[in-house]
Amino acid sequence: MSTIFGLSHEATLLVWTFVSIAFLIVFIAKYKWNPFVTLLLAALMLGLLSGMNPLDVVKSVIGGMGGTLGKIAIVIGLGTMLGKMMAESGGAERIATTLVDKFGAKRVHWSMMFVGFIVGIPVFFEVGLILLIPIVFTVARKTNMSLLQIGIPILAGLSIVHGLVPPHPAPMIAIDAFNADLGMTILYSLIVGLPAAIVAGPIFGKYIGKRIQVQPPANLEEQFAVKGDIKLPGFGITLFTILLPVILMLAGSAALILDPEATSSWTVFFEFIGHEVIALLISVVFSFYSLGFARGFTKEDISRFSSECLAPTATIILIIGGGGAFKQVLIDSGVGGAIAQIATQANVNIILFAWLVAALIRVATGSATVAMTTAAGIVAPVLAMNPGVNVELVVLATGAGSIVLSHVNDAGFWMVKEFFNMSVTQTLKSWTVMETILSVVALGLILALSMFV
Repeated sequence: MSTIFGLSHEATLLVWTFVSIAFLIVFIAKYKWNPFVTLLLAALMLGLLSGMNPLDVVKSVIGGMGGTLGKIAIVIGLGTMLGKMMAESGGAERIATTLVDKFGAKRVHWSMMFVGFIVGIPVFFEVGLILLIPIVFTVARKTNMSLLQIGIPILAGLSIVHGLVPPHPAPMIAIDAFNADLGMTILYSLIVGLPAAIVAGPIFGKYIGKRIQVQPPANLEEQFAVKGDIKLPGFGITLFTILLPVILMLAGSAALILDPEATSSWTVFFEFIGHEVIALLISVVFSFYSLGFARGFTKEDISRFSSECLAPTATIILIIGGGGAFKQVLIDSGVGGAIAQIATQANVNIILFAWLVAALIRVATGSATVAMTTAAGIVAPVLAMNPGVNVELVVLATGAGSIVLSHVNDAGFWMVKEFFNMSVTQTLKSWTVMETILSVVALGLILALSMFV
């Protein structure tokens, strides 16, 4: 590859990377092109501009997409089914009402944060919001509290789990790219995620709820007020079903910590059931009984639930695949190595670097998934040249950066605006600030944790 403007080979690669990422950002954010198509075009552009053989670029794109989706697509599909069973059975409402009863009306905003955190583990942010918004309206009406004081904690719980806690796609992408340990990532994500959600949720929610007074949209409030005759499942069985995949994954990691060489057949067994695909598969099958047959649903009902929930996941799966293609071209073209060399020579803090890269792409494109997949490709080579860094914390830093400063180019921004009946300005002052607090507090906690692990 020839250099430009007399720059070195590494500097030329960085210029073409900047051009490709600028193309990606402009066409997604300004011209509203489909992110999947734009990611593929950006990957092809980068490969060709960097001097790769055209057919090698195509192979890199196909290999990157296939390699990324090999496991992630299964995780997304199974996680969506588990969330659907929770929604149809009334499990989310059971968790919410039980926690509200336990915490009491004066501390209800604290319980809402835990509701968002727990319910968010098996479902996408958008699904969790749709699932829980009726509960927000109901609790606000019953307690006569500000809608945002109830809603912001739930949003904080949902959002931090979406960005940091496996098996959500964003952290799973980084875990794969950085070759991190799943169980340790889950453990650290809970240590970081809960305090961040507390600051951005109940604490900030109480502050902003007093300053922005909004009422639910009349048509939605009326619609969600209508209750069916469904008998809600028990709190214990619902909570166990939702947390079962996390329990199995943690058990697998714990077994390997106790027996690193996997000399015992029990270690092999726990490692098997603790694999994210197997853990989710076991949990989904268990949910068919605990939240399905045990609740009176027929086999036809369960088959319909598990089929119809998959259609909405097609877009996010394709975007993740496109991000994987772009990531692979970054690596195969030598860009990743060039960035790694420069970052290493500059003695950059890798955790801060990962957060910053993800944050910049998130702010520009509005997509946490695009931010996570693109940042993973940029950060992975840098991480490989710094073997002493805790890779699980780099996963969390990348996830924290991917949720910062949601604004008008983010679909989640508009969902929150419409559901909470706010103006754009009010949404910026509440939702956008909440997301930024989540991200920055999480980064601070990750940096602090890095001093000890």
